[in-house]
Amino acid sequence: MKEKRGIILAGAIVGILSVALVYFGNPANMGFCIACFLRDIAGGVGMHRAGVVQYIRPEIIGLILGAFLLAFKNKEFKPTGGSSAFTRFVLGILVMIGALMFLGCPLRMVLRLAGGDLNALLGIAGYVGGIGLGVVFLNKGFTLQRNYKMPKIEGYLLPVVSVLLFIALVVNAGFLFFSAEGPGSMHAPIWIALAAGLIVGVLAQKTRLCMVGGIRDMILFKDSHLLSGFLSIFVFALIGNLVMGYFNIGFEAQPVAHTDGLWNFLGMALAGWGSVLLGGCPMRQLILSGEGNTDSAVTVMGMVVGAAMAHNFGLAASPAGATTNGQIAVIIGFVFLLAISVSNSGLLRRTR
Repeated sequence: MKEKRGIILAGAIVGILSVALVYFGNPANMGFCIACFLRDIAGGVGMHRAGVVQYIRPEIIGLILGAFLLAFKNKEFKPTGGSSAFTRFVLGILVMIGALMFLGCPLRMVLRLAGGDLNALLGIAGYVGGIGLGVVFLNKGFTLQRNYKMPKIEGYLLPVVSVLLFIALVVNAGFLFFSAEGPGSMHAPIWIALAAGLIVGVLAQKTRLCMVGGIRDMILFKDSHLLSGFLSIFVFALIGNLVMGYFNIGFEAQPVAHTDGLWNFLGMALAGWGSVLLGGCPMRQLILSGEGNTDSAVTVMGMVVGAAMAHNFGLAASPAGATTNGQIAVIIGFVFLLAISVSNSGLLRRTR
């Protein structure tokens, strides 16, 4: 019961902070969005040239460092890796392509719904369906194999890179790119964004907050513990949006969103299936990477590359809707996920 209260409190704080970040300058319904913010960072370091989504998001840096600091303090920082690293890299790419078809990660999906964006309902349905598909293969013995203890330096690398990236942002390094308009130009002050990221990183590390884990556990074990954290995020973000006057219910004219229900559904189905194979949602991958899990760090790099690919190859959706290239990429993504799911489960072994 104490743990349940803890994750509900953590969700409440995340929901309130998400609304506060919008007040301080982040795009509407985007106080936090792992997919969108990693995409902005990819643009900020020049990996894509979509001028409206280029910025080094301190929230991402804070998430990694918050998890790192608490894990280090509690002696939970344990560098591990070596579990199907390249498969995880590819899964990171596919999860990002799915998320950018929907225009948001699972966390933003909840925040969009809390802001009144009913398109998120199609995303939630797709996400649950995708996780359900992944659970089928978990029940068939899917595994990416065990990981191994790694040298300490392996676990330190991503937190160190995050610190260096933050320093580059603070000094306005000449090699960085910044949006002059669009979502990338809308952001909270640097230190407020970093502080919010640190707080959420600490809370997520402490409570193991993870939406894919919550839905997976509900399907497999009827355990609502992890899912209660995201329900709390929704409730408190909804209250915050109502108080601040940000709530706008409907499908049309929602911020950084489109109304193509089929591709909202399929995009999040792709993200959900990929995430359950990885063992955690995009935010959980950031937290695990802060704890020293180099497999999750590889997954995060896959998501960054996926974001760059999505914009360089015209795969990402926009408020105008899904692109043809993006639709093709999502279908190809499902084929890849099926191949990965079958080849890493017990199905092939039983047919030999």
